[in-house]
Amino acid sequence: MEAADSKRLPAPEPSKHPVDVGLRTEAAIVSELVRRSYQVLIPFGTNQRYDIVLDIGGGFVRAQCKTARLRNGVIRFSTRSARSNTRGNFFRSYRGEVEIFLVFRPDTGQIYALPIDEVPASEGWLRVDETRNGQQEGVRWARDYELPG
Repeated sequence: MEAADSKRLPAPEPSKHPVDVGLRTEAAIVSELVRRSYQVLIPFGTNQRYDIVLDIGGGFVRAQCKTARLRNGVIRFSTRSARSNTRGNFFRSYRGEVEIFLVFRPDTGQIYALPIDEVPASEGWLRVDETRNGQQEGVRWARDYELPG
């Protein structure tokens, strides 16, 4: 940086690598949880199936942080992990290993909290826009899962 620019820190181009996207999502979720006075525990190491633990009323809730994408009026996010190796892709559910998904929508900064038992095992979705056919029954509305607090 030149002397004239020494007071300004240039904004880097965000990486689109899945690990970097996940780290930004986790940081945004933790920051908002702390801002809202939640007690957040960060596990040591990288091999846990959960990203954070919430201490709520003396009980622990394991949470997996996910990045959401809006497509056709629906927020979509993965509810399983993916690994690749020379033998192919492997997918694994979080059932029995987390209690809740915390889903971050980068374009709005909104966070949604969904119990694992309320989402399918491969992809979760939350509807933002009305359905084209006016269907109401069985629709999982995003507004019903906004992070409380």
